[in-house]
Amino acid sequence: MSFYIIADSGSDLPPDTIKQYNLKVIPLKVYLDNVEYADGMGITPKEVFDRMRAGVSARTAQVTTQEFIETFEEHAKEGHSVVYLAFSSGLSGTLNAANIAKDDVLGRFPDFDLTIIDTKCASVGYGMVVRRALEMKAGGAAKDEVIDAAHFHSQHMCHIFTVDDLEYLYRGGRVSRTSALIGGMLGIKPVLHVNDEGKLIPLTKVKGRQNAIKKVASLVAEQGVNLDHQVIGISHGDDFEAVETLKSLLKENLGCNNFFVSYVGCTIGAHSGPGTLAVFFLDCDSPYEKYFVI
Repeated sequence: MSFYIIADSGSDLPPDTIKQYNLKVIPLKVYLDNVEYADGMGITPKEVFDRMRAGVSARTAQVTTQEFIETFEEHAKEGHSVVYLAFSSGLSGTLNAANIAKDDVLGRFPDFDLTIIDTKCASVGYGMVVRRALEMKAGGAAKDEVIDAAHFHSQHMCHIFTVDDLEYLYRGGRVSRTSALIGGMLGIKPVLHVNDEGKLIPLTKVKGRQNAIKKVASLVAEQGVNLDHQVIGISHGDDFEAVETLKSLLKENLGCNNFFVSYVGCTIGAHSGPGTLAVFFLDCDSPYEKYFVI
């Protein structure tokens, strides 16, 4: 039986990757001044960041249970086997909606073969877990092996990121109003990560954008293993200069040469804001490298 891989837009995969693998991506929602857009479909990340810079308020919403029911039911009717790799449950209620939908669809299609995995990852970290699963499927790996690999890469995917303006984290409830005001006046930049529970956790604070980027690079060096043999993921909030600065540091200090770069998507970007810079990598060697495309 052939199987299908599904993701949601919290994976921040670029359009060419989605097209290459004919990946079904279920969009979360972003609201700009209360107008609804489908993440990555009704509006581009750059448009969201441009409008946020202009002062437009942004909020987001998860994928609904009904949207998952419709997607799962379509595959159930065709007798397909499906693996849904999900955006971190520590950052979104999307996974819970998917599990409710699974119970509903299985009640009517009890033979439907559906596996749901909480990647506990976000942005391109989540996207790299999905991309690896797609590469393995394309390389002929069986469904069970793809599932095992998805669990492995989810558990070992490190996320390190910084933001350029604390105001957006304040609006999303991640920092206090006082922290945002003082940080803005003093040029303080937070450095954060996603922990083992898939939740966003502050690591440290530094003064100045360039120092923040250097700190991100140093944390990659501390946490990564054999980084010169890995594909390093980078996502950004419309800041290509910062991407090139980070790449240069990783190349010069760690020998990294293979990068997978994408915009921070509309939904995550609505919370982190323009100027977000994030890097993703494994903290150990992957036993599935034979399937991967550099």
